[in-house]
Amino acid sequence: MLTQQEADDLICMKKRFVTPRNISLPPGADQTHELIGEDNREQFLLDLWRGTLRLSKVRYQTRGRKVFVLVRLEINGPPHTNPDGKKIGPTHLHVYREGYEGKWAYPLDPNLFQNPNDVGTAFSDFCRYCNIESEGIHYQERLI
Repeated sequence: MLTQQEADDLICMKKRFVTPRNISLPPGADQTHELIGEDNREQFLLDLWRGTLRLSKVRYQTRGRKVFVLVRLEINGPPHTNPDGKKIGPTHLHVYREGYEGKWAYPLDPNLFQNPNDVGTAFSDFCRYCNIESEGIHYQERLI
């Protein structure tokens, strides 16, 4: 378990790809990329997933210390029910909450996520939200 302060600090920490590369999410993609924090000690993972049949179903997730889900963006997935019983639509953002880990979700703020239905734009917005440096990283749309 992380304290809320630890989780917030990890989310806010600048991160960069250990091995810079172009990112592409073809149907059925299930990728994990290593990230390193600005202190060169904290290790993170960036998980990227895309549906096979429903190509609009996408999930981006950052994990701190390689195991703690810090932030997860789910696009066109199943609706979510929070621990308090409140229902959230199929596109939502999970953010670590002490005592609940990644089980709490929020509707997307349109000021932070401009167009979640565009996979490349959603990837850029997610990287910005999680403080992942995207310099030298490009999302490449792949023809099916």
